[in-house]
Order: sequence, then structure tokens, then C-alpha cells
Amino acid sequence: MPRSRRPRRLASPAAWRWWTLGLALAAALAGCAPRPPESAPATLRIAQRNEPGDLDPARATLPDDFFIIRALGEGLVTPDPAGGEPQPAAAERWEVSPDGLVYTFHLRSGARWSNGEPVTAQDFVDSYHRALDPATAAPKAGLFDLVRGAAAFRRGELKDFAGVGFRARDAATLEVTLARPAPHFLAYAASGPWIPVNPRVVARLGRDWTRPANYVGNGPFTLTEWRPNQRIVVTKRPDYRDAAAVGLDAIHFLAFDNGDAEERAFRAGQLDVTMAVPYTKLPGYTTPGSPLQHADLHETRYLAFNTTRGPLADPRVRRALALAVDRAALVNRVLQGGLTAAYHFVPPGLGGHTPTARLREDAAEARRLLAAAGFPGGQGFPRLELTGWTQTIVLEAVQAMWKKELGLDVRIAVREARVHLASLRQGTYDIGFMTAIPDVADPANLLAELRSDSAANLSQWRDPTFDTLLAAAEAAPTAAERQSRLATAEARVTAECPVAPLYFNARNYLVSPAVQGWREDAIWTRYYKGVTLRQTPQGER
Repeated sequence: MPRSRRPRRLASPAAWRWWTLGLALAAALAGCAPRPPESAPATLRIAQRNEPGDLDPARATLPDDFFIIRALGEGLVTPDPAGGEPQPAAAERWEVSPDGLVYTFHLRSGARWSNGEPVTAQDFVDSYHRALDPATAAPKAGLFDLVRGAAAFRRGELKDFAGVGFRARDAATLEVTLARPAPHFLAYAASGPWIPVNPRVVARLGRDWTRPANYVGNGPFTLTEWRPNQRIVVTKRPDYRDAAAVGLDAIHFLAFDNGDAEERAFRAGQLDVTMAVPYTKLPGYTTPGSPLQHADLHETRYLAFNTTRGPLADPRVRRALALAVDRAALVNRVLQGGLTAAYHFVPPGLGGHTPTARLREDAAEARRLLAAAGFPGGQGFPRLELTGWTQTIVLEAVQAMWKKELGLDVRIAVREARVHLASLRQGTYDIGFMTAIPDVADPANLLAELRSDSAANLSQWRDPTFDTLLAAAEAAPTAAERQSRLATAEARVTAECPVAPLYFNARNYLVSPAVQGWREDAIWTRYYKGVTLRQTPQGER
């Protein structure tokens, strides 16, 4: 039998009041007690040296532009940080036809634009139509030229875009037909201009679509703030298709005018990744555990000779100027940043490139060539101007070498970067210090800048022999033969010297120990997915 229960005795009204008052007091005290600290947002602070000219993938030109664009959008494939074959991005897989002409890309299911619309194959087709439209004047539209009909369409020779090799087979399948087999095609498809835009947003807003309130992308972050020459802020998209791989809540791109200011901000804990470290500060970061990082780049720093200007039209003069530069002294005694002297234009190893011809440091031969051109000992040579936007010490070193070895007196002018670049593009300069950064890991991409019809041909060099050699390389039946022909084309550049390569650049920069998983490659591509921030017990970085 169940045991009988004794009736419970109810509390008196007075006791009940004291009990409820105790509960209220306990709750009040609990509200005043310190709460466990909430984790701070993972915000990565990166130095941004140049103000972006445009955040539109079709109109952007500088690596600084694509630093931000690649946080906001992604192409079909993305470069491999280790320098291998491009990796899946917006496309999860692809097939190549037996003849090597047709690539069929399968887009990831569920991928959406940051405004919630699905990402479709037709969006890619429309994006590429816009990039190739002559009215867009996309500065890097040539990166689509491997596609059938793309070059003719961007030049206005082909009027119907249906003749270009892009086709959306269905919402998730994009077919790309090439003009000829090109095993290096995926490297081009991984370049920045292949990042799509939302065609409906662009059609509605025009050039205003890149403003923070309007920007729509398919990448892991959204653009939330852009204060010119101050900072650009991107924040994580919770609805991004691979949000779990994004360990940062936000990235702040902070504007700095120079490396000294960056280095001071880094030491003050206001910056996590710098663009560079001044050469004079490098000795202070040689101790074990230093935050200093060094990365060799596929980037050539060179002098462009305006071949339409007076004596610079003579290849003997250009070659004399190139041979009179002591590159070893330049990189070892002047710059001291782990750089490599450049005796040819294309960086070694870029896309498997091996040069077959080299310049040399030969002041005696330089003087002989200058005399043969009619300027013995520099007599009668006009006073030319050597211009740049940075690295005044390089310009001064070259100026001194030409004075010592050739008896030439050149002026130096340092201008703001965009002003300097504009003068080179317009041909209103004599000799310009410049940098060549490939868009893809392919030597042809750099050499094509020197082609007669290239908008990037700053030297305004017109050489049919070089153009023919470059065309022959593109028509090569095998990858090995293509590399051999590209080396022959580069040898022509070395002989004629429309440019004088000085050194292959490297990046010395600082990364906070709190930053985990930072990756970038030799052509200035950054990889933000997989980057995390480790907070110290004090919450400092």
C-alpha cells in the first residue's frame, strides 16, 4: 500500500513576504555581478598603401584594388597559394573536352549574391560580356583573349557577343570555348577580371554600384565602409556558401602613406599586417621570433625608355644605359632587402619560365655603344629626365652610375603614383621607373605588355620581330615548345632594350603573432579564408 502523506504546512504571509524579498535581492545582486567577457570581434587590420582606383573587377588595375575585390567576390577558380594549379572557387568542378577547347564549369549549388539572389551561369556570361564590351574600356580585358572571339569582340571587330565562346547551358553550368587549346587557361580564369558582378545591380546603379551601400558580391565579405584615404571596411557574410571557413568577422584596410608610418603603427599595436618595412628598419627585426616575413615576388622593377624620344629611339643608346647599371651594387648596397638583381625582364620560375639571354654589367661596352651612337663620353647627349613615384634612392643610384660611367647628366622627378603612371601611359616622359606585376603566373602575360598593340606598352616600342615571336609562342603545339618560344621572344627584348630591368622585387613585411593562417602568393594574391586571430589573455595582439 502507498504510504500516507502528512499535509504540508503553508508559510505564513509574513514569511512569504520575506522569502520573495530575498529572491528579489538575490536577483538584483546577480545583475550587479561581473559577467564573463564576450569574445571581441575578430578584426584584421591591414595596411593599404594606395587608394583603390576602382572596386569593379572589370575596371580595376592595381593589386591594391584586387586586395579588396577578392574579399568581396570570387571567380570560377582561384590561384593556388602554393603556386600549383588553380583551385575550385565559385565552380566546384569542371571538365575539359578531349580536344582541349571546351571547359565546362559546374557552379556550386546554393551560392548566393550578398543581396540574396542566386549566383547563376548567366551572371558569369553577362559579367564577361560587360568586361569585353568596348564601351566598358576594361584595362585588363586582354585576360579573356584565350576565349574564342573575345579579342575580336573587345576590339570591336566582332559585333555579336553570341560569337564569343561563353554559354550558360543551364543555371549551374557554364561552358567556355577557347580559340585554341591552352593548358594555361585556368591561370587566366583565376585572374581578378574574371570575378563576376551582379549584372542586375550594375544595370540599375551604373558606376554607383561599388559604393558601400550598393555593393553586391559573391565573396565571403561585404563592403560596409569606404572612407577615401582613411580606411575601407569589409565584414563577414553569414550567408556565404563557405562561411565556416571564414574565421574573421571583419577586415580593416587602413591607409598609410609610407613604410615608416606603418612600422610605427605596428609597434603601437594598431596594425596586424604591414605592406612593407623600410630598409633602414630591417636590422631591428633579425632576432628569433621576429614578426618579419620575407617573400620573393614575381615582380620586375625596371626602367622604361620612351623609344619615341630623341636618342632613346636608338637601341644602342638604350643598351648602353642598361649595361651601365651596376645591379649587384643596387640590390646589395643600396636597397639591402633581400632583392635579386634582374638581368632579363621575366622573373625566373614564373609559370616555369627559364631565360636564355641575359644582360650584363659592362661599363666599357656601354661607353662603346654610346660613342657608336654619336655621343662619345656623353658629349652632345640631351639632359633627360628620370621619373618615378617612389624609391628615390634607386633613382639617385642610377643617376650616379650613368654620370660616373657614361658622363651623362639626368634630372630626377618624383611624382604621386597616379600622376607618374598617367605620364607613362600618355608618353609624356623620357625614362620612367616602373614595376611589372603579372596578372597570372604566365611569362606571356608580362611579355604581352611589350607587344606593339598593347595599351601597357609604356615604352611605345614597335617591333614586328618581337610581335611575330610572341604570336609563334601562342601557337606552339606543346607546353614545352611554348616555353622555348617565349624565351626566344624575351631574348629579343634583352637585345633591343625597350626596358632595362633592375631587380626582381621581394616583400619584407610584418605580421602580428596573433594572425594565424596568413597566406599570399608571388603575384600579390591574398587568401583571407582560413585566417584567424589568436587573442592573448590580455586581449592584445
